[in-house]
Amino acid sequence: MSSTGPKQAIYESLAEVAQALGHTHRLELLEHLAQGVRTVEELSGRAHLTFANTSRHLQILRRARLVETERRGKNVLYRLAGEPEVVALLKALGRVGERNVAEIGRVVTDYFQARDALEPVSRDDLVARLRDDLVTVLDVRPDDEFALGHLPGALNIPLAELERRLGELPKGREVVAYCRGPYCVLSFEAVAALRAHGYRVRRLEDGYPEWKAAGLPVESLA
Repeated sequence: MSSTGPKQAIYESLAEVAQALGHTHRLELLEHLAQGVRTVEELSGRAHLTFANTSRHLQILRRARLVETERRGKNVLYRLAGEPEVVALLKALGRVGERNVAEIGRVVTDYFQARDALEPVSRDDLVARLRDDLVTVLDVRPDDEFALGHLPGALNIPLAELERRLGELPKGREVVAYCRGPYCVLSFEAVAALRAHGYRVRRLEDGYPEWKAAGLPVESLA
């Protein structure tokens, strides 16, 4: 009879999941996969890693059952395995870190809160505002991520194009900006830039992955 009890067996498997999360590059790859399915080549370019390094990290995530693959023609596509649960796991990890790790709290204060100290818009609040047509929703992610999925009716202006495309945003209407998730700098930079131009703008509390994981409606260009 095995000396490993059921609790120990579960803990061993959970430890494998925790080990898979224990690398900066793998956390970033999960954030990118939360935007939609990707090939190794696409993930390599987005995360600024070599193909070999990206593949190695993805294999670790796959062994931990955090990602899964499918083949489309000659391409192997990666996606999150159990997307709502993985997104929730990353969110919980961030909350624990913000509460217990001083360095994370310092970065949140010095970088994120310095650029936007206003309370972000909650998902429930945005749902109500969208229903009443009170806001313009701005997606500042790259256009290929927007094409994979976005909030209903969102306008896509990638951050790098924001200054030259300001005319597309109605000046007298409140703007709610979002990007990849709670630590994505794109929406913080967009909010700071738009406020400097006199826009009324706030951030969504999280990003596209959390909105989708909550079961709220999304659209895509696929």
